[in-house]
Amino acid sequence: MMAESDSDTVLVRHRRSERFLATLAPFRRVVLISHVNPDPDALASMLGIEALINERRPDKSIAITVDGMIARAENQAMVDLLRIPLIPIEEAQIDPGTAVVMVDSQPHTGRRASEAMMPHVVVDHHETGGVLDGVLFRDIRPHVGAASTIITGYLLEQDIAVSRRLATALLYGIESETSGYPRESGPLDDGALVWLYPRADKDLLAQIRNPKLPQSYFATYQHALSNAFLYKDVVFCWCGEVPQPDIVAELADFFIRFDQVNWAVCTGLFNNLLKISVRVSQIGGHCGEVLRGVVNGLGTAGGHDRRAGGAIPVTDRCPEAIDQLLRTVRHRLLARLDIDEQAGHRLLESSPVIQVP
Repeated sequence: MMAESDSDTVLVRHRRSERFLATLAPFRRVVLISHVNPDPDALASMLGIEALINERRPDKSIAITVDGMIARAENQAMVDLLRIPLIPIEEAQIDPGTAVVMVDSQPHTGRRASEAMMPHVVVDHHETGGVLDGVLFRDIRPHVGAASTIITGYLLEQDIAVSRRLATALLYGIESETSGYPRESGPLDDGALVWLYPRADKDLLAQIRNPKLPQSYFATYQHALSNAFLYKDVVFCWCGEVPQPDIVAELADFFIRFDQVNWAVCTGLFNNLLKISVRVSQIGGHCGEVLRGVVNGLGTAGGHDRRAGGAIPVTDRCPEAIDQLLRTVRHRLLARLDIDEQAGHRLLESSPVIQVP
């Protein structure tokens, strides 16, 4: 029979945060990476891991990287106001003494611009399975709503004091992933939110949630509304060439609130990619699985039950080629949902233009 102290030691060793830290022990440096165009959950998770390592493994240098761009206005405000130190992923120097930690994503799921760096550690909450061969430690929990919840758990396990800055980041990271209805979250997410809220800076949260927006933002909304079509309970819209990729997901969040739809699918051209975002208003939509089937052979996709995203490489940007690609995506999607494609119509009729004197 184990002595009480022996039992406590075993319990500590089985804590995921302990196994995470033990995996990093042989390395002198840690590089944190996430998916392309990182969102608040990814940014907060990397910031939380930095705090964890600084407290428990202070001998290690840490680099927080950005793959792609910080596009959405709220995300840029988060980086600026919370002073998140990011370096381009291309500038991260990897050698045998460097541990690569991937958060909020998994290798070879199409959520990264480059797959050159195979991580040693993966911490994620997505259902989309990646290639995990060679990963030394993995903590993948699809039943959790946000990676930031997992990292908050690590900090609690290690009894690490969380600064107002970090609490604000983690709270917003979880909030941004679990908003909407029905919520894709669980008791761990709610517990983390309750614990973080009194420790967060409410003024900074308000500034992050309500940033100023450029004119291009409203122009994209106008284009999307003018090119949205309704097929039974599915709204399918073309956002045109977008100034930043995250606005496609914002528009999907916008359209799913329409009281006549259960599915919102938004597409937009960014650089040489057709970006696709899907939202479902009901639990059981399995939209990540549906979108993977839609883009099979064309591109990559992944996501959750009610939220999904994908991208298709575009080699021919002429209008005819783009139209054909959109028709293919729309046809495949509606076929999977058993909806008559011929019964579609414009969401909005054209409105008269007010003549300003």
